[in-house]
Amino acid sequence: MTYEIRVDPDFCGATGMCAALAPDLFRLDGTYATPVKPEIEPDELALDAADQCPTQAILVTEGGREVGPRP
Repeated sequence: MTYEIRVDPDFCGATGMCAALAPDLFRLDGTYATPVKPEIEPDELALDAADQCPTQAILVTEGGREVGPRP
């Protein structure tokens, strides 16, 4: 399985926290963050970034099931 990463530009506050935590997974692209690749191998850093996003703009799914942010 792979993780699908999505950043909702309507919620992203462009704090850069995700890009600082996981620069191989996220980049700050002007007014909001974007995933470097929309699909990746499962990676704990993707879940950590989703957990720590102050605006809860990052969604990580695996096989259509939400895995991040974690409760």
